[in-house]
Amino acid sequence: MSPWADLQERFAGALRCPERPPPVGCNGPDGLPDVKRFDVYRNNVLAGLIDALAQSYPVVRRLLGAECFEETARRFVAGHLPRSPVLLEYGQEFAAFLDRFEPLAALAYLPDVARIERAWLEAYHAADAPPLNPGALARIPAERAADVCLTLHPSVRLVRSRCAALTIWRLNVTDGPVTGPEPIALDASAQDALLARPEAEVDVIALAPGAAEFIAALASGRTLGDATECARNAHEPFDLTEHLTALLGGGWITSAHLKRRRTRGP
Repeated sequence: MSPWADLQERFAGALRCPERPPPVGCNGPDGLPDVKRFDVYRNNVLAGLIDALAQSYPVVRRLLGAECFEETARRFVAGHLPRSPVLLEYGQEFAAFLDRFEPLAALAYLPDVARIERAWLEAYHAADAPPLNPGALARIPAERAADVCLTLHPSVRLVRSRCAALTIWRLNVTDGPVTGPEPIALDASAQDALLARPEAEVDVIALAPGAAEFIAALASGRTLGDATECARNAHEPFDLTEHLTALLGGGWITSAHLKRRRTRGP
């Protein structure tokens, strides 16, 4: 490791851990180690990252309350310094952290609420793309319909939850009474959500059974026939026409092409 890389690693480690002294070389005007100056910088970095998390996860903060959220965020920051200069990207691992965070283990819905918030943020800042004209599908021969591959809008995100995370998020995304943080019953209905921003606003849609499998298969490049089979294996019956119409009508599909069939040799 180069001396510069070693200094960066020690500097980042000292930022994470308040008990560590400043790395060698971080001196004041007198040429001596300046603990107070480094502590000011360390505290500013910590406060800035906690504030970034609060901006990205306002519903999680609302559910936990300011004090509990700040302590939770402080624990997260201690092990997760930014990996990108774009502060908007900070906190991508927050939901996974909450999955493992024992003090909040009773709030089973909380990590999935965080996943909805991250998906909303990513959808809002995703690239633009024009929607597919439904007439383009009408030109595909009926016998090849199952071989169609559809490209979803860049903003499309799926969040699957074993709890009623979408309902909780909706109830707390506005300034009404706080719902939580009391535990959700273990038999609470699972919910799947689609988030997308085909135009100016992010659409947040509760999906019917089978729809998440259908959309996930399309997103992975599977054909319309394969995606329909995935949906019907998950939930029978599955209305392909209804779901395809919703995707087209929402502007959530941007292109379509036929998958080339394999030909057998002589």
